Amino acid sequence: MPQEHSTPPAYPVPPNQEPVRRRAVFSSGFADLPSHHAQSPDEISHTPRRRRTGTDSLQLIDDLINRPVDQLYSDARLVSKPDSKIVYWGTRIVVFLICIAVGFAGCQFVRLLNTDPRKQVRESLASELAAENTRLESLESENMDLRKQIEAQSASATQSAAERIVKENEAAAGGTAVEGEGIVMTIANPLAARNDDAGSLPREATADRLRVVTDTDLQLLVSLMWQHGAEAIAINDNRLGVQTSIRTAGNSILIGTTAIESPYKIQAIGDKDALADAMSERSLPALYSDFNRSGMHPQISKTDSMRLEAAPIGKLTYAQKEE
Repeated sequence: MPQEHSTPPAYPVPPNQEPVRRRAVFSSGFADLPSHHAQSPDEISHTPRRRRTGTDSLQLIDDLINRPVDQLYSDARLVSKPDSKIVYWGTRIVVFLICIAVGFAGCQFVRLLNTDPRKQVRESLASELAAENTRLESLESENMDLRKQIEAQSASATQSAAERIVKENEAAAGGTAVEGEGIVMTIANPLAARNDDAGSLPREATADRLRVVTDTDLQLLVSLMWQHGAEAIAINDNRLGVQTSIRTAGNSILIGTTAIESPYKIQAIGDKDALADAMSERSLPALYSDFNRSGMHPQISKTDSMRLEAAPIGKLTYAQKEE
């Protein structure tokens, strides 16, 4: 028995109800568009026809040719209305400006993340340190000028015996500038030590490390000069006073608070012949032998006149018994 199928009902749109234009949901006149609906089955008498299975292909061809699109679908299509040129270009300009703003904000954010907050602190501290160093140099220069004025006033006035003794004591203590004959002793680190181990100050020589000039060597040479009649001594133009120390700090030798480097020039004012003879290799054979084994060769030269500036004087503190 052949199987019977019912054909889906098709409802043509009456001529008086055909849509004037396609409905556009984004159109400003969307609300004024009339609605087109198909008639209900009750309004149209429709008697389903029966057909055989063999005619299904013919029915499909008929539907594709005569009814390609359902009227309800055609009526419900949403087609946007073309924008005007103002809206078209305005939208693009706004989007472009938004992209620029977002890119600029992103660049600022990345720049902020890459910024080191400690850099400003270091720069501020460095500037403060430079300003303090400049101020210290200015004060030292003013101090030296005042000393020279005091010396000039003292030299012009008639000095008593007490004043001469005070002046001699100040000169011996490094409180005033001194000028006269003397010697200059120069000693430097070995060349191999300067090339291979520059800046190091070993206290003792080792098999794998060359010996260089230490603070102990300078202290010994200065003590020998004092012992043999030196009146004033300076190392690399740094005058030695009663409060001046020769010591090692890190990898540097300090004269007071000033770091010095090789070669070390020791200037001593006194009897140049007596000092040169006392500090010669003939008078100190053991010391010179130790220096020569380490690659250090002290050199002594005599001078008829040299000037050593006054040593900086620090603040003296002392304890006093309470009465």
